[in-house]
Amino acid sequence: MRPFWTTVLNPDWYHGFGAKRPFFEGWYFKLIDSTGQHKYAIIPGVFLSDDPHAFIQVLNGSTKEAFYHRYPLEQFWAAEDRFEVHVGGSRFTQHALSLLIHQQDQKIEADLQFGGGQPWPVSVASPGIMGWYAWVPTMECYHGVLSFDHTIYGTMTIDGAVMGFTNGRGYIEKDWGQSFPSAWIWLQTNHFEHSPGTCLTASIAMIPWQFTRFRGFIVGLWHEGALYRFATYTGAKTELLVVEGNQIHWVLTGKTEGAQHRLEIRASRGEEGILAGPSRVDMGKRVAESLTATATVRLSRLERGQEVVVFEGNGRYAGLEVHNIEEELLMTE
Repeated sequence: MRPFWTTVLNPDWYHGFGAKRPFFEGWYFKLIDSTGQHKYAIIPGVFLSDDPHAFIQVLNGSTKEAFYHRYPLEQFWAAEDRFEVHVGGSRFTQHALSLLIHQQDQKIEADLQFGGGQPWPVSVASPGIMGWYAWVPTMECYHGVLSFDHTIYGTMTIDGAVMGFTNGRGYIEKDWGQSFPSAWIWLQTNHFEHSPGTCLTASIAMIPWQFTRFRGFIVGLWHEGALYRFATYTGAKTELLVVEGNQIHWVLTGKTEGAQHRLEIRASRGEEGILAGPSRVDMGKRVAESLTATATVRLSRLERGQEVVVFEGNGRYAGLEVHNIEEELLMTE
């Protein structure tokens, strides 16, 4: 069995070797073609509980159609020393994916390569997006960002329709653990019109902790080679978080990149498809996700009471989930 520290320092690797059940792990590949006409999320994973199996979920962000392709556990394979996962005849790595799905309700063949990806930085003190929480072995759910933004090359054929993805943009993240949280907001976009390569990834959730729970959040804005982090573990604060209808307004402050900063996010939900999410007993959580949301982002550096704008932009084709909003989730600090 691999030492615990090797998996902590490699969040992209499969973490399920020797894991105590219940356990799940899933990788999230977001695929947007160069025109924005074709928008997909491809999610391979494994679920180990009363009903162990592997799966590939497919979300068409344009039509809201979602498919759950189930596979026997014997058709799941993962490398022990790198990120490489096979589900049935499909293969997934940080640099490519190939799909061979021949199910009754959907047939997909794809050969896609990724270029220029940058993961969330990993260090001993802060191994990825989880920060020092990654070293805590009893967290309900762990998170990783494998690529903020990359170029896609290749084609995908779904039910006979051929789609070219060359010069499209992609994003990769993952989750693993025992269960998704009881309530959360998740937002991601790397389609800022005048700032290619910039990526926003943001999440806030209710986190079980020993015999209580707390609200935890992690927000990262990757821009021009710098990562502006606002997280519970960095001491950042939520000045405002409001969810009204299809609108979300979130304002954070904290010290990042050597100075005090303020980040304001205004997001609008798009049309949603329904994905399956893990609980401790099954993949029965109904997770509504949009790939057509929008996000207006403004990052400012605070200097002597004044705001100096570092970045301002409108993100398209945003992934957005708002699940079971609870009063504690919206508290300000």
